[in-house]
Amino acid sequence: MARTAAPTIFATTITITLMSALLTAQTPATTGAYPEGPLHEAMHRLDTELVAAHGEAIQPRLERGMKQAGKLWRPEDGDAATFEQFVRTHFARDQRSLDEIFNRLQYNFEQLGGHMLEIVRAFREQVDLDRGPILPVDDILAAYDPSAHTIDDLFQNKLAFAVLLNFPLTTLDERLAGGDAWSRHTWAEARLAQRFSRRVPADVNVAVARANADADKYIAEYNIWMHHLLTDKGERLFPPKLRLLSHWNLRDEIRAQYSETTGLPKQRMIQQVMERIVTQTIPEIVVDNPAVDWNPYSNVVTPAAVSDSDVAAEPGRQISNAPEPDTRYARLLDNFLAERKVDSYSPTAPTLIERKFNEAREIPEARVRAMFDRVLTSPLVPQVAALIEKRLGRRLEPFDVWYNGFRPRGRYTEAELDAIVREKYPTAEAFQKDLPNILVKLGFTPEKAAYLAGNIVVDPARGSGHAWGAQRREDRAHLRTRIGATGMDYKGYNIAIHELGHNVEQTFSLNDIDHWFLEGVPNTAFTEALAFVFQGRDLEVLGLTRPDAESEALKALAAFWQTFEIAGVGLVDMGVWHWMYENPGATPAQLREATLRISKDIWNRYYAPVFRKKDVVLLGIYSHMIGQQLYLPDYPLGQMIAFQIEEQMARSGNVAAELERVSKIGNVTPDLWMRQATGAPVGPDALLAAARRALGQIRR
Repeated sequence: MARTAAPTIFATTITITLMSALLTAQTPATTGAYPEGPLHEAMHRLDTELVAAHGEAIQPRLERGMKQAGKLWRPEDGDAATFEQFVRTHFARDQRSLDEIFNRLQYNFEQLGGHMLEIVRAFREQVDLDRGPILPVDDILAAYDPSAHTIDDLFQNKLAFAVLLNFPLTTLDERLAGGDAWSRHTWAEARLAQRFSRRVPADVNVAVARANADADKYIAEYNIWMHHLLTDKGERLFPPKLRLLSHWNLRDEIRAQYSETTGLPKQRMIQQVMERIVTQTIPEIVVDNPAVDWNPYSNVVTPAAVSDSDVAAEPGRQISNAPEPDTRYARLLDNFLAERKVDSYSPTAPTLIERKFNEAREIPEARVRAMFDRVLTSPLVPQVAALIEKRLGRRLEPFDVWYNGFRPRGRYTEAELDAIVREKYPTAEAFQKDLPNILVKLGFTPEKAAYLAGNIVVDPARGSGHAWGAQRREDRAHLRTRIGATGMDYKGYNIAIHELGHNVEQTFSLNDIDHWFLEGVPNTAFTEALAFVFQGRDLEVLGLTRPDAESEALKALAAFWQTFEIAGVGLVDMGVWHWMYENPGATPAQLREATLRISKDIWNRYYAPVFRKKDVVLLGIYSHMIGQQLYLPDYPLGQMIAFQIEEQMARSGNVAAELERVSKIGNVTPDLWMRQATGAPVGPDALLAAARRALGQIRR
């Protein structure tokens, strides 16, 4: 999972030539189109004065710039005379002046954004990293966002107005319609003013940061001690000291058990735990507590009969199976209410849903839904489901939505993989030291591998793990994964290779990009896609598998089944946010019931036909839903994008070179990026075609 960076405060501009083309159809060649208000006469005077002095060619750009700046100008920014003086001082009369402003801003915004991110990362270290207990003061530090006041500051000192005066805000329609013809410099300019499209007060940004921090802490500490789970017969199915984070580790433990002869009862028990979490019938006392035993079927809690850690029961604490008091949904609701405060300051995207799809992803929600529906309703679904049943020798059960038997890891037990990884990586430092070797195995030259490894720092994560890229070239990307006292296990390693994919993309798309304002990729789905490319080669890096025709076919089926699973999860996330906007006064209990209903509805529509069971709530288990607002649709998009990239890499025959090339395309619109990367727009066609071919090959 790529870590969302600290709020960024930059925007976009367009060269005068293209700007004129964009404005010709929208702005009259004469004056008189200025909005009524206190700045109306000032804009007229400035138009007449500056056009007379510098020529008609500047008029469309001047008019649009004054409208953009005037729209966000408030009485506290000054009167009409102040506005006039500001425009006379800061409007760029020619291309040379515009380029000088752009270059100055590009350097300084990199420093500002980069250092802000570094402060946030430092203040969050005790919460994010496995460095001992969290003190109350650490929660305060983690909730602090030094950039919360930056937008206010830059409007107050009028730097934001200088950007809006000189560089046009473009709509998504304009970017989609004309972006293919834009130069790299034009795209870099178009990404500068865009971030000044709204003026959100500092107290609103602080509220969003605080809600995010509270949700992150809740999720990072949501562990289940598996040895303390009891069957109805009092049996312990899991080994001592196995502490699994929800949902990531619980899901991955289900996947791991497909290679075990005794895995089925464990998988069923984990499903029961997951359902208790989603329905909030899980006893509050069992969360991250090895001092109690718990039967997730009967929901009975008793004092721990065996010692599993240094943690003892709190003196005087009553043993009770009282349920968690809808904390999961309270945290989600807090994030929603914080984002609602942003809505009124975002006239072009007045809901988080619109901001996520139209601005962050730049793929309309209706199109995303259509792509997911194509996968979920594909005739390949029952065919792949039948193949899985044949391989399992039994009917599908709901947890088989996470079936991973198509992956070559099924030839090894989880214990064998854990032993191999622990010996190789007993500490974070050992993994850090081996990064150049790992990167060479992934196809990079020794020189390129050393360069990449030198720009990545490995940290032991308190939670599941994430990648946190830099925003300043002098900084380094951070790779976080869970590393236990006995070393990194296979789950941690698999996550680490995924996060390494993020870090490699983050390094190339920051350090080697031609314009800093284009750093990154179009949206989170793209960095997830590149991380999936790495993650799918984790056993190759360990030297345990080698690709062949059969393994490539199995990889296609694995990608299809994973996309089938996560597409439904994405739809649940989307449905829950729509429900919250339709019911803004909801309580956590009402949100819980709505989430359960939405989860069941999506399951019944797409999954019940192949699993032969209705009203399953497992699609609501993902922790991203609580801590990362509307993040989950990026995963199915990422799976589709990853497969398109994989196909391109197969055609070129050089994974490392292709990954470097596509990472340097930068932050343009998704379809433009994909056409430059693979020759086709974003979509599920490549994945569906590959799964169809793979089915035919496996059947033969």
